[in-house]
Amino acid sequence: MPVLLMLAAALGLLSVAFGAISEHAFRPNVDPEYFRYLMTAVRYNQVHAVALLALALGLAAPLAVETARRLRAAAWVMFVGTVLFSISIYLAVALDAMAITYVTPVGGTLLMVSWAMLIRAGWKAR
Repeated sequence: MPVLLMLAAALGLLSVAFGAISEHAFRPNVDPEYFRYLMTAVRYNQVHAVALLALALGLAAPLAVETARRLRAAAWVMFVGTVLFSISIYLAVALDAMAITYVTPVGGTLLMVSWAMLIRAGWKAR
């Protein structure tokens, strides 16, 4: 699916860019705990960009309609979860507005849900 492929690539680009910005611009200027938050966000962003890429590429293969539907749904939940988790942390540190991180657990929960959806998709496809 081209849209998911582009979103996976955008998440990958964002993770590399924000990793570099964090290391070179934020590290010397933020509290070490905030920097730790940033690195957690970058790590989750990178891992889920690769997972989303795998899903996008997998959806290009011939699949049963129901399996494809389940994988596509899991991919979208994973994308939204990654955005809410990682970008909320990026913005909170960049804007020095830690209240934004109230959204972060919603993103983390969606990431867990997306992985559970993948387990279900695999179970149903067997």
